[in-house]
Amino acid sequence: MSQKPMKNLFTFSTKGKRIAILAIAMALFITTTSLVLIDGKKKNVSLALNGKQTELRTAAATVEEVLAAHDVKVKTQDHLEPSMNTPVENGLAIQWKQAKKVTIDVDGKATEMWTTEQTVQDVLKTANIDVSSHDEIEPALASNVSADQPITIERAFQVTVKDGGNESTHWSTSTTVADFLREQNIRLNELDKVEGDSKATLTSSNATVNIARVEKVTDVVEEAENFKVQTKADPKLLKGREKVVQEGKKGKVQRTFEVTKKNGKVVSRELVSEKLLEKPTHKVVNVGSKVMVASASNGSKNNGNVGVSRGNEPSGGREFYANASAYTAYCNGCSGTTATGIDLRANPNLKVIAVDPSVIPLGSKVWVEGYGYAVAGDTGGAIKGNRIDLHMPTKAAAYQFGRRTVKIKVIN
Repeated sequence: MSQKPMKNLFTFSTKGKRIAILAIAMALFITTTSLVLIDGKKKNVSLALNGKQTELRTAAATVEEVLAAHDVKVKTQDHLEPSMNTPVENGLAIQWKQAKKVTIDVDGKATEMWTTEQTVQDVLKTANIDVSSHDEIEPALASNVSADQPITIERAFQVTVKDGGNESTHWSTSTTVADFLREQNIRLNELDKVEGDSKATLTSSNATVNIARVEKVTDVVEEAENFKVQTKADPKLLKGREKVVQEGKKGKVQRTFEVTKKNGKVVSRELVSEKLLEKPTHKVVNVGSKVMVASASNGSKNNGNVGVSRGNEPSGGREFYANASAYTAYCNGCSGTTATGIDLRANPNLKVIAVDPSVIPLGSKVWVEGYGYAVAGDTGGAIKGNRIDLHMPTKAAAYQFGRRTVKIKVIN
């Protein structure tokens, strides 16, 4: 091969490389210049998407183009600042919060709302729903909201508790008495009772719980046991008189009671058992059955009238003054027979006086000023203390005697 062709080939190869390099350099220059020109048109933008902050450079002309470049689809309920058609300028801050559809249930009444708030507390504030520290809120106020979980609110109301006579007030969201008692940790003993239906619904307008505290206690007491009075007829004792043969003495008995208390007050007391500790001694009284036979001796007869006489006064005897009145065997309500068995209608002239046996014992022989000797043989409902009633044979004699103070002597 000759030297000349080889030289031409080499020369051609060198020129081609130079042209290629020159072309590449020109392309790079044009590209670099274009990039510099394009970058010079970009703006620095701050983009916050649902709280996630990003700093970027963009050549987008509007906010809408910026969001579209990041595949953000804006709904009318979303929060966007500034608006979609805002021109992009250097240093522009774009904020977008996606709205959620949240259900709020207040005491069983549900409503729906779109919100861009993040926490339950902020959602309720936006919805103008006030809550108190006593209300039950689920989820908690500080929790983030979720479209999948509704916000439920149970309003608390005041409940008045009357427990064993003590009254208190509590906040509650319970709907029944039974739930309220469990919520407040109020325990009932076996005998305690809740007045009314424990399953009844509690409402803010009817929120009173009445609890009756019931207890049963045993009470053991020692009590006196009364003695009985036994009477025996005594034919040797004048009728109307009594004689105590044996004094009575109370015994002692132990009684056990079951006492039921409601709210601290005794409502029933039931005798369970009793035990005699000491027998009582019964009182024995002899009652006279001997009928008195009265005599009209030492008396004076004056056509059935009794005159005042100070003569024939005995020297001995217990002496005192008494308020004296007179009666007949035929007075209203009179039977004609005295307390000691004397028949005054059959013996109208007998001298008999009615006395208080605690002052003048029945059967005593007495002397009465202006009446003479007589026997204490009768009693009367109005004859008490130093008061006597003199038997007269006729009404005229009784009226004549009237009422006066007389001296009386009890002879025996």
